[in-house]
Amino acid sequence: MSVETEGGKVLPVEIADEMKKSFIDYSMSVIVSRALPDVRDGLKPVHRRILYTLHELGLTPNKPYSKSARLVGDCMGKFHPHGDSSIYDAVVRMDQDFASRYPLIDGHGNFGSIDGDSAAAMRYTELRMAKMATYMLADIDKDTVDFTPNYDEKQDEPTVLPAKFPNLLVNGSSGIAVGMATNIPPHNLSEVIEATIALLDNPELSVSDLMNYIKGPDYPTGGTIMGYEGIRSAYETGRGSIKTRAKAIIENMEKSGKTRILVTEIPFMVNKARMIEKIADLVRDKKLDGITDLRDESDRSGMRIVIELRRDVNPQVILNQLYKHTQMEETFGVNMLALVNGQPRVLTLKDMIHYFILHQKDVIVRRTRFELNKAEAEAHIIEGLRIALDHIDEVIETIRSSADEANARENLILRFGLSEKQAQAIVDMRLKRLTGLERDKLENQYKELMNTIDYLKSVLASDSMVIDIIKSELGEINHKFGDPRRTRITIDVSKMDIEDLIAEEDVVVTVTHYGYIKRLPLNTYKSQNRGGKGVHGMATKERDFVEHLFTTTTHHYILFFTSQGKVYRLKAHEIPEASRTGKGTAVINLLNLAQHEMVTAVMAIKDYSSDFFLITATKNGIMKKTALQEYDSSRRDGLIALTLDEGDELIGVKLTQGLDDIFLATRNGKAIRFAESDVRYMGRTARGVKGITLDEDDVVVGMDVIGDDGELLTMSENGFAKRTNLKEFRVQTRGGKGIIVMKLNAKTGTLVGIKVVQVEDELMVITNNGVMLRLQVSSISNQGRSAHGVMTMRTGESSVVAIAKVLMKEDEETEESGESENEE
Repeated sequence: MSVETEGGKVLPVEIADEMKKSFIDYSMSVIVSRALPDVRDGLKPVHRRILYTLHELGLTPNKPYSKSARLVGDCMGKFHPHGDSSIYDAVVRMDQDFASRYPLIDGHGNFGSIDGDSAAAMRYTELRMAKMATYMLADIDKDTVDFTPNYDEKQDEPTVLPAKFPNLLVNGSSGIAVGMATNIPPHNLSEVIEATIALLDNPELSVSDLMNYIKGPDYPTGGTIMGYEGIRSAYETGRGSIKTRAKAIIENMEKSGKTRILVTEIPFMVNKARMIEKIADLVRDKKLDGITDLRDESDRSGMRIVIELRRDVNPQVILNQLYKHTQMEETFGVNMLALVNGQPRVLTLKDMIHYFILHQKDVIVRRTRFELNKAEAEAHIIEGLRIALDHIDEVIETIRSSADEANARENLILRFGLSEKQAQAIVDMRLKRLTGLERDKLENQYKELMNTIDYLKSVLASDSMVIDIIKSELGEINHKFGDPRRTRITIDVSKMDIEDLIAEEDVVVTVTHYGYIKRLPLNTYKSQNRGGKGVHGMATKERDFVEHLFTTTTHHYILFFTSQGKVYRLKAHEIPEASRTGKGTAVINLLNLAQHEMVTAVMAIKDYSSDFFLITATKNGIMKKTALQEYDSSRRDGLIALTLDEGDELIGVKLTQGLDDIFLATRNGKAIRFAESDVRYMGRTARGVKGITLDEDDVVVGMDVIGDDGELLTMSENGFAKRTNLKEFRVQTRGGKGIIVMKLNAKTGTLVGIKVVQVEDELMVITNNGVMLRLQVSSISNQGRSAHGVMTMRTGESSVVAIAKVLMKEDEETEESGESENEE
């Protein structure tokens, strides 16, 4: 029931129904009249009204600049009553060359920057129409588009602009409506026009065919798109995710010897100043280690961000971390939503071009019809003038005998069968038209008009001629404004096997006691005979020495076992290559090691086969056997490998197949050999069992796996070595005290390592000061287990042998094989 009031009736309604109706009305208003672009001209209402206001004000590219406030005021007062800030914000974006691929406004003054600086107030800036914008408004006065009353119905505004090029694809669009949003990336004008012309020629082309012309988005800020998968999804379904990276190059700094990263392009819509601030925060919080300086050297000539690095870091690793943790890599979520006949639709690439072509056909037909009507009207008038000139004396007499102008028109119509417009034109005719020259001009004008009329009629009757006109106009725009693409498209290396790009080659990996690692080609080292002085392998800092050395390939996994019982892994190719004398890269820059955590064992494997076990040994003689598969996991903070007793350390890790013998040797020259089956299978986090019983001052220095053949190589700290037949070491029970493996004294020094070798093997011997000697195992004498061995490497007063490793190479021809050679 209604309630009577002085102002009328108040009708009660259900609040739920009213909210539903009001919200739907509001939603549709936002969707249709504010947030979403029209597929035909690619503009939202505010942008369309801004351009039309420029047209009305006559602010064309050939006119002087005018205050922005004048445009904003006119636009708000006539067409867009939603506040001056919303209009000016749109104006600013239409001018910014880093926000619009092809700006439609030519601004003068401060219109903001890529660093996020705000534009100056509208009373300070000036603007006019950009040259490309004239093609958005071309022929708008020729009845090419529909007009509708503005908000107060005092004048009309266009519902769409003629738009001679596919602006929705070229400049893209973004907007948030109610319950839906659009995000369309910008594209290269030349590519879009070529694709449009191709579809005009062959409407049956597929999205894949069109992608031969449109390679992908072309952002105003450049950058690099990673992969085609997201582009294809966006073009085929209307939705996709496109990963974009900054353009960065790594270059060497000649004076300092350091490297730096130069960033010259950043992803679309990224705030440069905020991105640099984020990098600085990561360095300050020590989440990025290795950056020594960060500068923004951008100027009018272009963008230039300089990131200087320490000498010992891998620049590619730092760059990958920047991609991962900063906006140097961004994802553009494509959602190609636009209004089609006033309704929102998700469109494919072909749909967007198709609707543009339909719009252009309509514009051309309407323009042609307008021009035809105008030409026919002019021809009609000229036909009347020709009649008058052919009967000029009678015309003059008729006019002279008429009482007034209206009577003269009526008399002419009756006498010569003219229309009212023709009669009016004759009455208004000047006397100069009677000259011979004017008569000739009139005849020529009539002939031209008749030719024009014939042509316009043929256009209206022929769809192919309409298509030819569209192609011609597109070609003109492409010629004037087409430019090379700025955004490169490359493969997405994060989604592909990087090893496909890296050749598999043999390398030597060295790790020092203080945690410096490097990779070198195996052929860096020459083969020498025993007694040689060695090749200087790496420059280590004071009291540092090479602790791990092994041969592998660039495709193998490298497992790093640490003092805290964890294991980390890298691919060998991820380890930076260094020069022979370079100290390498700090392991902490490659692995996320905790404070005081040290790498104590390193090994290389090809894959995590189910046929293998991992045997570990500690300096206190604790053994453990675990299936290799249990280690097939990679965690940034490391994977638990074994549980260590307090004060114990890992000294050896070996791969086995469960059927071999284990050999342990101690610093004081004792050794034990026992069956691997004596060590039961345990989980990855277990502690293990006793392998050998040690004297109070003794520790385990070496562990190896014994197969069916081979010899045992032993080496002392003063460079003495020998080969011993494995048969001299009987199999004992795990946990015993062992037997003598090498007779030691002051001359030999303590035992530093053991290794099961073959006669054809090569040996790499390294001292604690980094000197390396590569020699043939066959050059070392075979002696009994109680022998001292022979001197294989001359050590100085301050140096001792730190480690001896066998080079696992197949079919390699060694250099300098015939003679002993000393090389500094």
